[in-house]
Amino acid sequence: MSKLIIRQMEEGDLSQVCAIEEETFSMPWSRKSFQETISYYHTLFLVAELEGKIAGYAGCYQSLEEAEITNIAVKRELRGQGIGRKLLMELMRLGKERGAFAYTLEVRVSNQAAIHLYESLGFISFGIRKNFYERPREDAMIMWRHWEV
Repeated sequence: MSKLIIRQMEEGDLSQVCAIEEETFSMPWSRKSFQETISYYHTLFLVAELEGKIAGYAGCYQSLEEAEITNIAVKRELRGQGIGRKLLMELMRLGKERGAFAYTLEVRVSNQAAIHLYESLGFISFGIRKNFYERPREDAMIMWRHWEV
């Protein structure tokens, strides 16, 4: 794999980000949602750039020492190459610099690849949100990861 660059998401990235969002999720965020979200001071959204193209992205909302990971996706043909792991590790490293020491996320209970990734990064299941997802309706696993302060 060529050199992967992880950097903050910019408005110029949104066409490619939205294309990945639409191929990944049954209820994708709109361009406007991303546009508004990346402008907030309490958010951190990153992209992984490979050969000048967006390969994936990840983002979180931060509230004091806690952060909720809202989005993570990698272009379908680039999955399984460690891009998602690198994005999450950098998201948490930068979040920690900003004071976040606990991270939470929800994941479809059927998404074993994502669950395995999160567990390998220290996330632990803390319960189930019944019928959290639509299209198709499915439960979400709630996961948390805490850093040592």
